[in-house]
Amino acid sequence: MDQHSSDIVDYYTQRYREDQRLTARPQARLEWIRTTQLLRDLLPGPGARVLDIGGGTGEYARALVAAGHQVRLVDLVPSHVAQARDGHPPVEAQVGDARALPDADNLYDAALLLGPLYHLVRRDDRLQALREAVRVTRPGGLVVAAVISRFAGPLDFAATGRLDGRLLDEARALLSDGVNDLRIGFTHAYFHRVEEITDECAAAGLTDVVVHGVEGPAWTAAEAAANGPAPDAVFAAALDLARLYSSEPALISASAHLLAVGRVPTP
Repeated sequence: MDQHSSDIVDYYTQRYREDQRLTARPQARLEWIRTTQLLRDLLPGPGARVLDIGGGTGEYARALVAAGHQVRLVDLVPSHVAQARDGHPPVEAQVGDARALPDADNLYDAALLLGPLYHLVRRDDRLQALREAVRVTRPGGLVVAAVISRFAGPLDFAATGRLDGRLLDEARALLSDGVNDLRIGFTHAYFHRVEEITDECAAAGLTDVVVHGVEGPAWTAAEAAANGPAPDAVFAAALDLARLYSSEPALISASAHLLAVGRVPTP
């Protein structure tokens, strides 16, 4: 394991509770609801074989198992794999790197990359992870890849009253760079523009690529309203707009997460 990967494992093992992330705040709840809705709409019917690459502690995998899919999870972090195996329902899970999957070719109806791409700072590594997802997915199957929007951090800081001069400078640097500054928080990460993830999916061999904005353009309003007089109403409105504007080109980048969906070409 290289130092970059070791740092990510240490971050999730010692500093961050991934199993609690999707219920922690309005943005995370919107991410959970909209991602599960999109997967429900995109994936084949019950019984589909799904590989959840970088699936963390198994929250999405368990939802897919409950929906009748056959799911296997691969994650870089051993403690995540243990939690996925021990959850209810348990998930078949194995420690592995998204760039070198242990699975055979053409084995799955769909492959999910809901975390690895934003921890791979180098484009070559992201392409390798996407190509591995393509390799293990049957012709005609789907690859679904999540990335963090280039603008997510600064919008979050603004919505929660934390955008000071230092963070504004970081927002300015991100416009051209995209690489997370470890001094700000989080771990090794790359933040995408829509055109970048579209290009990377195409370069990996996927066709018919569509990018969705997961949380929608009003997630920042839900964050700002969390401690106000009408948090539930604002959250419900943000969810409605996330559904309505899911693939509206002018608004996709306003989401915190982007979900790219592409098809593995048939011979």
